[in-house]
Amino acid sequence: MNAISAVSARPAPGTPLLFRWRKWDGGAHWVHECVYLGSDRWGDWVGQRVGDRSVRPGRDIPAPQPNVTLIPPEGDWVFTTNAPPHRTHIYIDLAWDVTWIDGEPGGIDMDLDVVQRVGADVYIEDRDEWDEHRVAYGYPLDIVDRLERVAVDLETRVRNREAPFDETTAQQWLDRLAANGDPRNP
Repeated sequence: MNAISAVSARPAPGTPLLFRWRKWDGGAHWVHECVYLGSDRWGDWVGQRVGDRSVRPGRDIPAPQPNVTLIPPEGDWVFTTNAPPHRTHIYIDLAWDVTWIDGEPGGIDMDLDVVQRVGADVYIEDRDEWDEHRVAYGYPLDIVDRLERVAVDLETRVRNREAPFDETTAQQWLDRLAANGDPRNP
């Protein structure tokens, strides 16, 4: 099983950092400007303030609302929740090898996502991309089986609003993000 390195030091809360995603073949994917918020029993939390950028080849998107992201120690998913009025409430990236290197998180985006849009049911997104990439990139079968089970489990946990996918857990971190202020605009 992959796991986040317990040895890697975490930055101080409030420290700006980059979360770097890559694809299975090592190619560049999303890079998110974030601020480290701290940790709890679920893992480490980072946040994006309004205007923090998410960039990938061909796209550059400033955050329209604040969001917080949980990086759990399992290393095979990353959970983001967006503040209202964003239309995507919950977005969980299935991942591999999520780890901290030199004080910054990163991992391999594995295509499948568990999503809940505002006013809609929970669903697993990008199954077509998953099917295409698992062949094109040659994902190992044991990883395919594991992540498919993890996706279904996460879908159920989100639908049941189990912590940390409940409103209270993420709201605490959104509140902490708001309390940090924006050092870019003193």
